[in-house]
Amino acid sequence: MQDLSGLRIVEIGEKPFVKQALPRQTVFFSTWPDEDERKLVDDQNCVVSLAKLGALWRILREPQTSLVVCHPPFYSPWHWRWLVRVVFDRRTAHRLRSFPRTMGSQVLRSRISAPIAILDHSDLPIINRNNFFLLDRCRLYFKRELPPDRWRVFLKTAHANLPTPRFRELTHNQARIDKLRPISLGVPLSAPSPFLALPTRKTSDIFFAGRIRGSSFIRQKALSELLALRERGFVIDVAEQQLDQSEFYRRCGQARLTWSPEGLGWDCFRQYEAAMCGSVPLLNQPTIERYQPLLHGKHAVYYDVEESGLTNAAVNALADKPRLEAMGQAARAHVLAHHTPHAIARHIVRTSLETIDHG
Repeated sequence: MQDLSGLRIVEIGEKPFVKQALPRQTVFFSTWPDEDERKLVDDQNCVVSLAKLGALWRILREPQTSLVVCHPPFYSPWHWRWLVRVVFDRRTAHRLRSFPRTMGSQVLRSRISAPIAILDHSDLPIINRNNFFLLDRCRLYFKRELPPDRWRVFLKTAHANLPTPRFRELTHNQARIDKLRPISLGVPLSAPSPFLALPTRKTSDIFFAGRIRGSSFIRQKALSELLALRERGFVIDVAEQQLDQSEFYRRCGQARLTWSPEGLGWDCFRQYEAAMCGSVPLLNQPTIERYQPLLHGKHAVYYDVEESGLTNAAVNALADKPRLEAMGQAARAHVLAHHTPHAIARHIVRTSLETIDHG
């Protein structure tokens, strides 16, 4: 296993993901428009500003810098949506002051010494056109919602429609595809560490807390199946209002299964949080390529979205409660090993550096 203690990493983006895992090795440049500069007083953290753009450019060119990890922005600084927001937002002055933050990733257009890795945790199953330069400059592009047919990341962006055989055969496009890697969202940065101890007693069969209206059709379609199980004598715990984190975790831990249907993206915090609490995630079949997946029958229960899919999967799983208990423990161990922010960040750094060494 590669020793990461001597690295110097630069992270650019709205959240200090790698910084949290490797705090002493990482310098974090925040591009979050609403970042409070007073909270970033460490010399290893700063908000991107006109004054700091020069410092960022210099550190990127220094030979001591081992790796740059960049979170891709949703819009380019000159996108019309950003400009409209600046002009019409009631906090126009604040938006103007924060404009240099949108330039953080643009520094990577210049010639720099350090290799680049991209961490794309967005809900989008595509790569926006404004981030193609990052895809071209990076060694690896880690994408959460990566379609099984990776060419679909270019749907309506690099190609006018679904990428054609001719588009897929171009050497330049094949080189882009070769850089793509799946990554999970994992447990949120806000989760307590070390994580909660397992609860000692299960009090419900299935737990769910989350948005239904305005979310995935998959949720709307299957909710009636979930509630119908209550009429059959199963203990179904559905949160009637938004829960704080500790209460959400407590009720996950008390449930044998936690329903985690697809939302705006298939991969979500809930499935990893449920597993961390010792509950078995109940998931609709995946629509993405996954990193270190929770496996059916070992860590999770998967169901088909067609009629009665959730019902059949849940009833069959709940028929063997001792097995569910063992699966919950296996799921927790798997998430602790692979899907905490620390584990994900270290995987990104190690994999990127290995690619450089073998390139």
